[in-house]
Amino acid sequence: MLKNGLKWMFLILGTVIGAGYASGRELWQFFGVESGLAIFLFSLLFIVCSYIIMSVSVEEKSEHFSPVLKKIIGPKLASAYDVIIIVYLFMTTVVMLAGGGAALEVFSIPYWTGIFIICILLFVVFVYGVKGMITVNTFMLPVIVIALAAVLITFTSTEVAANFKLSLNEQNNWPSAFTFTALNILPLIAVLSAVGSEVKQKREIYIASIGSGVLLGSISYLYNRALITVESKLEFFEIPLFAIIQSYPYYMFFFMTLLLWVAIYTTAASQLMGIITRIRSYVSLPVWGICFIILVLMVPFTSFGFSTLVAILYPLFGIVNLYLLASILLYPIVNRN
Repeated sequence: MLKNGLKWMFLILGTVIGAGYASGRELWQFFGVESGLAIFLFSLLFIVCSYIIMSVSVEEKSEHFSPVLKKIIGPKLASAYDVIIIVYLFMTTVVMLAGGGAALEVFSIPYWTGIFIICILLFVVFVYGVKGMITVNTFMLPVIVIALAAVLITFTSTEVAANFKLSLNEQNNWPSAFTFTALNILPLIAVLSAVGSEVKQKREIYIASIGSGVLLGSISYLYNRALITVESKLEFFEIPLFAIIQSYPYYMFFFMTLLLWVAIYTTAASQLMGIITRIRSYVSLPVWGICFIILVLMVPFTSFGFSTLVAILYPLFGIVNLYLLASILLYPIVNRN
């Protein structure tokens, strides 16, 4: 029970901690100064949404997100969001591919070569199907979470502990909690719906939802504090994380860049899983075949670049998903028996 709960927890974390989040770009886009309350609210909202989505997925014994959407928002709107989710997953996976190529440039690997490498590795993991995806997250996400937390704790304890003050009267950015949670709702539904038939006990849902929400809230708070400290340097870095670790020894810079790339990879794999499980309900192709076709279609879009895609797509999807977020939060009330 505990083992399975942790497995689902890291699957959730792998969905959220991708190029945008791990690089710091996504957090800075939505939070920044006066955001302590916003991050706390995000953590609570994320726990509740994860619990509701997983519960509905288990009830429906779903293998893709369509049955879960129909249950939460009804068949008519579900059809619209069905399309929105596929577009979202497609475009944000393009962001991951672009981020993967950009991250490897630090090691003097050409951008397009880096994209080719991440595409090949994504194809390989899907030769093993959904279980292969879960295995990747189970082994890699704990390393990513621990390393990122360690860097942030070290940085905040040495750089900002003496100067940082949290005032309850200066929390005007609290509405960002809703748009940031809404941004992460679509991939959450897509991925959790794919494993609804595999969750065996209710306690697994508690462990996964509470664990992922608390971890994400804690890391987000630390990360935001660190970014506020280096705010004056952020305009010089496409990846804000590099502004935090620029003074660290090279081996640490190398290690964190490698972990950033792994975070990009695991998120891309999680989102691809959401697309593939949906498409499989229409076609009889094997998982690896669908994966290959999708990757071929995605590669041309990576020419737009990582930072441009993040700046345009993430706020847009955060706003579009607010209705879905409200529907999820109201679902237990509307469907009381």
